[in-house]
Amino acid sequence: MKRLNQLLFIVLIYFLTVLSGCKIDTCECDQPGQGSFATLTNYLENNGMDLPDILDGWIVAAPAPEDADAFISGHHIIDLRKPDDFSKGHIEGAINTSLGNILSAANGASKPILVVCYTGQTAAHGVVALRLSGHPDAQVLKWGMAGWNSDFSGPWTSNVGNSGVNNPNWEDPPGDLTPVSKNGFPVLSTSATDGAGILAERVKVMLSGGFSGIGNGDVLTNPQNYFINNYWAAADVEHYGHIKGAHRINPLSISNIDGLDPKATVVTYCWTGQTSSMVTAYLTVLGYNAKSLKFGTNGMIYDELQSHKYSEPQNDLPVVTP
Repeated sequence: MKRLNQLLFIVLIYFLTVLSGCKIDTCECDQPGQGSFATLTNYLENNGMDLPDILDGWIVAAPAPEDADAFISGHHIIDLRKPDDFSKGHIEGAINTSLGNILSAANGASKPILVVCYTGQTAAHGVVALRLSGHPDAQVLKWGMAGWNSDFSGPWTSNVGNSGVNNPNWEDPPGDLTPVSKNGFPVLSTSATDGAGILAERVKVMLSGGFSGIGNGDVLTNPQNYFINNYWAAADVEHYGHIKGAHRINPLSISNIDGLDPKATVVTYCWTGQTSSMVTAYLTVLGYNAKSLKFGTNGMIYDELQSHKYSEPQNDLPVVTP
């Protein structure tokens, strides 16, 4: 009898240990198939809104001068710049609003939506919100107003640079990327319980937070403070190198998103900051603490880039002024 009691005691301790471990894990991150995160991501996958779907055809360059009129008339244009800057010159017919109010500005749109800002980065956040809210054909104007008319090129020309060149925290090519491991998922606290409702709540949270960008000085100085994801092809990393400690998860989708660390600040960088802004907005909707590296590698290794470089428009397109 005494031996049986000892055996039962050991079995009890075992199960208490297992249950305690599960409880701790659940508090740190939602598990596959559990919680609001799973409800949201299942809804996104089932409705064609995984990240690769959102990144399909999301950006469009300014047209040739002879095509400008047709381009303008064919779009519902939303301009996210400050009212004072909007008044100094904007695309004909554009609606001026803020990022937080972009969904209202899209109400009643009967034409494809084009979102415009200074550089194309804030607009990318807006396009993610629109594409997740019933406007799947919304697009970013590449380079923002800086790509439309050289009078507005200042926000780009003043931010290209070479802060990564000869920087001790820039790995020379081919570099040695940090291996990717599985890190779990964020925990979402939402009042809604269905996928559509959770998505609407999370889009509102993302928009209310504004453009989530970070300067390259912060990241290059202390890369160990962030989970950095290089959003390039492997061949580009081998050619140019990368920020020290960076991972490379590209393509990124719900199926492999557990490679990101939900407990860290996730910094995504690309060539220009436009793609990374799209990724960052999407990750914010999913509950990650996400940041887009502003101006991408155009701000870090501009002189070394052989493509994807900002340059002022060769043909200035018309704007409306007072």
